[in-house]
Amino acid sequence: MDSRNQPLYLQVAQRLIEQLKAGTSPWQKPWNGNGIPAFSMPYNQQTLKRYKGINAINLLLSAREDPRWMTFRQAELAGYRVNRNEKGTLIQFVKTQERCQVLDDRGSPVLDGEGNPLLESRPLSRAVVSNAWVFNASQISGIPPLIEQPGRKIDWDPIERAEELIRHSGARINHQFIDQAYYHISFDLITLPERSQFSSPAGYYATLLHELAHWTGHPSRLDRESLMKNGIEAYAREELRAEIASMLLGDELHIGHDPSQHAAYVESWVSILENNPVEIHSAAMDAEKIFSFLIGIELGLKKKLEQQTRHAALPGEDRSVNIRYLTTGDEIGYKGNIYQIQGHLKQGRLRVVQLPSGLHFTLSMGDGLYQSLLKVKSAQKTAVDFSAAPPIPLRPDVTVNKEKHRR
Repeated sequence: MDSRNQPLYLQVAQRLIEQLKAGTSPWQKPWNGNGIPAFSMPYNQQTLKRYKGINAINLLLSAREDPRWMTFRQAELAGYRVNRNEKGTLIQFVKTQERCQVLDDRGSPVLDGEGNPLLESRPLSRAVVSNAWVFNASQISGIPPLIEQPGRKIDWDPIERAEELIRHSGARINHQFIDQAYYHISFDLITLPERSQFSSPAGYYATLLHELAHWTGHPSRLDRESLMKNGIEAYAREELRAEIASMLLGDELHIGHDPSQHAAYVESWVSILENNPVEIHSAAMDAEKIFSFLIGIELGLKKKLEQQTRHAALPGEDRSVNIRYLTTGDEIGYKGNIYQIQGHLKQGRLRVVQLPSGLHFTLSMGDGLYQSLLKVKSAQKTAVDFSAAPPIPLRPDVTVNKEKHRR
């Protein structure tokens, strides 16, 4: 059977086994935190979004130095050309919805206030796994050389960002003069060598982030207790998840990746994948959950700081309200019509009536009319909240917080 016709997880497992045995798998290579491009993990050149899960692993295993990928169609639309005789690399995505035109009672397309057909997302009766083939930038002619992407310039200190993430996680960390690092789930405690024992700050944080990945497995978080307490093989599966997750984190935070302390699990990983190839799919999915959990801590902190900053705005500063959703009961005037939001349906859709025509239809966040109504609502909310609002005292929340801290 042609390997290209095998299920993706089986292709990835077989290639990974070969690379693990040869010592060349992605997480057997130390990544130097100095000079890492804005994206090291595989990402789509057109959307600038990182590939995830088993797709990311499959693209990494191709050993391409350039992290940029795109489909044949995307390359064509961008004015590039896939070189002759080049073969694409398989990725998969799951479709649970399809976009359809909204039709009125007469079967005619419903148009929004700007004259564009309204579309809505409708759930499929069952999820559909679809294949796509992508090509690396090195397989494409006409694509510019790899440079730092616009908006991706590192204007923050990677070490400081890692320190903030770890501090706000609330993880308990114990430092000792030892030559190993580990997480003890029963005590919910990370133990690390002293900082002075590491050759570089990046090495210290790369190791700590690996243990923080294990920390997410506590029953009060992502609950992988069964992997941590059921013997060597189960723990090797946990170690695979943490190793992939720490690679993702090292790339996101630009501190690199150091696999040296975890090389002892290579033989176990090979054995597990040979006996159960689908394990790589499960491990990649769990690694993404770990990554999202930890980055979510950082995003939560940013949101809190933004709220504090917004509340502490000086009189005369821009205090515009950013409304993110339309809600039941909203009545919004737009281009001579009034749109009443009458209720929520499944899949995030809204039931809407347009007045004075009385036309009923559904609306999704991806529709142009939704975004237009959202802008009007935000503008109205800003006018109501701030047109006659009294001056806001300078940073009252900071004063309160300081008093609490002194206690």
